[in-house]
Amino acid sequence: MTTPRPAGKRASPGRGITLVAVFIAGIGTFVDIYATQPLLPRLRESFRASELLVSLTVSAVVLAVALVSPLIGLLSDRMGRERIIVAAMLGLSLTTGLAGTATTLLQLIAWRFLQGCFIPGIIAVTMAYITEESDPLLVGSTMATYVTGTVIGGFCGRFLAGLAATRWDWQAAFVLLSAITLAGALVTWWLLPRSTKFVRQRNVAVALGFMLGHLRNPELLATYAVGFSILSCIVGAFTYVNFYLADKPFFLGPAALGSIFGVYLIGAIITPIAGPIIDRIGHRKALMGALGMSAAGMSLTLIHSVPVIIAGLTLESSGVFVSQSASSSHAGTAAVQAKSSATGLYVSFYYLGGFAGSVLPGILWKETGWPGCVAIILCIQCVTFIIAGKYWHD
Repeated sequence: MTTPRPAGKRASPGRGITLVAVFIAGIGTFVDIYATQPLLPRLRESFRASELLVSLTVSAVVLAVALVSPLIGLLSDRMGRERIIVAAMLGLSLTTGLAGTATTLLQLIAWRFLQGCFIPGIIAVTMAYITEESDPLLVGSTMATYVTGTVIGGFCGRFLAGLAATRWDWQAAFVLLSAITLAGALVTWWLLPRSTKFVRQRNVAVALGFMLGHLRNPELLATYAVGFSILSCIVGAFTYVNFYLADKPFFLGPAALGSIFGVYLIGAIITPIAGPIIDRIGHRKALMGALGMSAAGMSLTLIHSVPVIIAGLTLESSGVFVSQSASSSHAGTAAVQAKSSATGLYVSFYYLGGFAGSVLPGILWKETGWPGCVAIILCIQCVTFIIAGKYWHD
């Protein structure tokens, strides 16, 4: 069964409509995931908590995504794609608004965890939809369009949250982001074409068998490891850089910290360009080049100059977005069947990496500060390079 459509809705719109729909789905999801990052110094003051404790407002979301993603993959392999994507966006909108009612840090963390429970229904299922419905030669460019939407959504969420916290308070940010997510859900429901290549998995045991098969696939396991590494790097960088820039000698406020995420917009330009390049040169070469770009960017952030730090973050984020396009599309192509459960597992490992990236630097922050965070990220990127070089095949 597929999601009901308004009368007169085109059943088979062109590729352009599909690209717009997955682009909007990406925006509607990622305005919420990392919205508390520019608010972390403000939350640290409001709740009189440590950097590690307030960073749990980021960690809770990514942990929930990691835990729920495999289940959503199984559910989607039985029920289809479009209805789950739209229902998850509606649930995300509701829990985002409710996060604005929190009066304690624990309540805020709990609402953020519930937000994360809905997010896999958008991310994992959209990725499966793209790999199934796209021409094999266009999977990379279609995935890049989706990732571009996530890039823009990620910037808008952080930027608007920072502005709202400066103009009103941090609670108002969640009300605003809830409205944006609701609008994205309605537009996605209207535009997203029906699946034409989806094959329903009616037997749960069979679906679980496919999932176990994915875990025995060396190339998929390597892809999951790469996904883990990619998100751990960017979450670690863009969570703790807020403390780095909020403290001396920079003393940036929430609005300025939100503006820092404007570097994501460079990624929004680079990622669509990278899509056809990935299709042409292959996932492995594209990933390795992008990892080198990210490592160079992280090294630049050690220089105590805001313009240089911004330049470094630009290289870091752009490299990560290209890496994500290469890795996520590779997950779909490396899976022979049950692609939704394969991408569900990918998303699970990916966000487990985000959880690790949001926690590990916090444990070491008081002793090592930002240089320790940079060192951790560079080590992870080196390991990722080695794994992809050995196990990925284009």
